[in-house]
Amino acid sequence: MTQASSKQQRDILVTSALPYANGPIHLGHLLEYIQTDIWVRYQKMRGQNCYYVCADDAHGTAIMLRAEREGITPEQLIDRIREEHQQDFSGFHIRFDNYYTTHSEENRYFSEYIYRQLQNNGHIATRKITQSFDPEKNMFLADRFIKGTCPKCKTEDQYGDNCEACGATYTPAELINPRSAVSGATPIEKESEHYFFKLPEFADFLTKWTRSGALQPQVANKLAEWLDAGLQEWDISRDAPYFGFEIPDAPGKYFYVWLDAPIGYLASFKNLCKREDIDFEHFWKADSTAEVYHFIGKDIINFHALFWPSMLYDAGFRTPTAVWAHGFVTVNGKKMSKSRGTFIMARTYLDHLNPEYLRYYFAGKLTGGVDDMDLNLEDFAARVNSDLVGKVVNIASRSAGFITKRFDGELGEVTEQAKLKEFIEAGKELEAFYEAREFGRAMRRIMELADIANQYVNDEQPWVIAKQEGQDEKLQAICTNALNMFHLLMTYLAPVLPETAKASEDFLNAKLDWNNRSERLENHSIKKFTPLMSRVDMAQIEKMLDASKEEMPAATGKPSQPANPEAIADEIEFDDFAKVDLRVVKIVKAEHVEGADKLLRLTLDLGHGERNVFAGIKSAYNPEDLEGRLTVMVANLKSRKMKFGISEGMVLAAGPGGKDIFILSPDSGATPGMRVM
Repeated sequence: MTQASSKQQRDILVTSALPYANGPIHLGHLLEYIQTDIWVRYQKMRGQNCYYVCADDAHGTAIMLRAEREGITPEQLIDRIREEHQQDFSGFHIRFDNYYTTHSEENRYFSEYIYRQLQNNGHIATRKITQSFDPEKNMFLADRFIKGTCPKCKTEDQYGDNCEACGATYTPAELINPRSAVSGATPIEKESEHYFFKLPEFADFLTKWTRSGALQPQVANKLAEWLDAGLQEWDISRDAPYFGFEIPDAPGKYFYVWLDAPIGYLASFKNLCKREDIDFEHFWKADSTAEVYHFIGKDIINFHALFWPSMLYDAGFRTPTAVWAHGFVTVNGKKMSKSRGTFIMARTYLDHLNPEYLRYYFAGKLTGGVDDMDLNLEDFAARVNSDLVGKVVNIASRSAGFITKRFDGELGEVTEQAKLKEFIEAGKELEAFYEAREFGRAMRRIMELADIANQYVNDEQPWVIAKQEGQDEKLQAICTNALNMFHLLMTYLAPVLPETAKASEDFLNAKLDWNNRSERLENHSIKKFTPLMSRVDMAQIEKMLDASKEEMPAATGKPSQPANPEAIADEIEFDDFAKVDLRVVKIVKAEHVEGADKLLRLTLDLGHGERNVFAGIKSAYNPEDLEGRLTVMVANLKSRKMKFGISEGMVLAAGPGGKDIFILSPDSGATPGMRVM
């Protein structure tokens, strides 16, 4: 592969994984698009012929069902979501050359073309399989659309492939009392003919390709395990009803969403080529000299490093130059959580914080590997304030005022030639870091240079020189040197901070030109400095977290609170109160709920059966301290479906909250099932 420093222009096509058109963009998604955008902006800044395309992944059962629930067509749904996605990406300064949709005629054409090629080459098989079927909805059900009671721990409302409570894996047929999550009907077993891609026949090709340098070593090693274990044929069809493309000559059969999703890369680029008169074949023909890179999450590596290159190879297209995977995002050391407010949507972030803060923080932690990344919000604020505001922007703010006030905005001559040469030479090191996606190393090197620049200003003390008679030339030179250093720092940060870079170009009245960075700003006019970036206030972060929190149901029996906590809630009639059936129950089991901050799962004995209840008392009780105790529950409260399962009632508790939550226990002479009068 040609190095970035080469004078020969490179032809580069870059993609990010396609976001699913069934919901909003969140911070976990954004890692990938920010990583890709930084790399693309760097390539374009170096003068490479680089295109960045993406699209919404717009097919599948989930989209069909959501559109049905909302009373709109799938087309209306995906058009709306696509517009929302584009607004979110634009808000984070992610600049696509084309953002398209997989529900396009270009994608239909390439999906059918590739399928025909695979079929003609003898790599499509058909056979009948047995699946769960919803007799009311008249549709086959994927495992995630079947729910029931876990056969291992007996937890209700679990998906058809694994239990969220105990972690057990099983088949839908093993569920107790299975039901369709679509209609509630009991699924039946039904046979259907499916179409398969004969992936095992590409084992030799994949063994070579996965070790060709196209993958990160960690990924190649993982795929070697799968190859050694033996590949399975890939089911590429789904039965009607389904929102997607119908398979040619197979009425009622549709391409599985994961077949046409990566083909969306071809379709989006083809759409751009038609609009911009770009040579599509040059990038995608089998012997292409262009470069194609896919940025993806590590959870979808099998689709991009096994199925996708095999399909391209068999259909006569080139394979990717590289597929680069990244890890997952955690917030404050834990999985993103709606109850903690750390499941942060892109739009919520943009309502509270500068998007370039996140771009810089992600850049500072990104490597060329597949490691997971933690967004520690205190560290986030500290790093932005220290590095961007306290170091980089500070150089300009400390120097520019003297130039505008004392020298009519005119810079003088650069006198620190050796120091400036060090800044210019550092560009070669930074080129290698950006090219290898070692953005964290690049940011650290840039901040080392910023430290040098700040130390220079501290040592020279222009605020002291400005008070001395006959030192104007020296003062002008000190500030000229510092602003030239700032100019280079912003040049190196431009792929990460595009809007601040644009504002810096306006202030300096000069382009940030990486390839011509040795040119000094001498005897040159600048504009009046205005603040380029403000500090992060933790109060802003707290407001963002509050806005992101999903209210948890009050499972402790307390009524919704009036605006004034000392006021009494609205009066109810005696007949309303008489409907409440309060029963003494024994807590036979209490356990933590994975992923929940406030909840405990209680198994309650009513004397004539058991109930499963979620109670928001985790802050006050350890589970083992509750088992065997008696308490009071609302026994006739309608069951409520929660994220973690079904809650079949409500225990009574009182107190201001936190550790002061008190289970309402009956007298010791009570027995389970006794009515409370």
